[in-house]
Amino acid sequence: MNFSVSYCGFLSLLLAQHINANSECSDVHVVFARGSTELPGLGICGEPFVSSLTSNLNGFSVSSYAVDYEASATQLSAGPGATDMTNHVVVVANQCPSTVFVMGGYSQGASVTDIAIGIDTVLGQGETIPEALAPRIKAVVTFGNPLFLFGETIESSSQLYRSKVVEFCEDGDPVCGNGINPLAHIMYPSDGSVTSAAEKAAALVNKLLNCAGPKLGLLTEVIVNVMLCEFSNGAMLT
Repeated sequence: MNFSVSYCGFLSLLLAQHINANSECSDVHVVFARGSTELPGLGICGEPFVSSLTSNLNGFSVSSYAVDYEASATQLSAGPGATDMTNHVVVVANQCPSTVFVMGGYSQGASVTDIAIGIDTVLGQGETIPEALAPRIKAVVTFGNPLFLFGETIESSSQLYRSKVVEFCEDGDPVCGNGINPLAHIMYPSDGSVTSAAEKAAALVNKLLNCAGPKLGLLTEVIVNVMLCEFSNGAMLT
């Protein structure tokens, strides 16, 4: 009986530690970089993207982080932005070992994302996310990416992330498509691109998270064993 009680106590402690260790960790963490000259925050694409993604990931907890960078009109702050994006992902990945990531950006924020995942651009240099963390990055989403101006895309430039990318460049957008319609560059939140991107990103996350049974299985096993122990002890004590 003493062994049974001790074993139950151990399981209860293990369960408590698991819950406490992950109490501030979400299932999915979105890291998004706003476009040039936008006010600090997720921006005109990031805000609705996170909202729509959360709706599409029913059953999963979703948190977000707005990349902390200047987003200057000169387009020269993408490098420091990539460093902030990278550092944040590394810190959260270490603190929350079960959390997976959706990364992305709009306009210059897309360049931030390019650099962070290891794509060379003329818009700057910054720290890149370690390849060891690539499996935990489930989707990479960009809107109006200047990389397109050089005949490249993330899909064509990154073997590591090409299967996880969701990219949008509006017809006529001068920032990504050599277009002549400046208004096209601000249409992503209203033309269905953001909603579509969220649906596609959610599909990628769902597909990959649904294969992650061991995490939930372990927690479930601990809970069941605690319940069985409590029942067993109650039966033994009566």
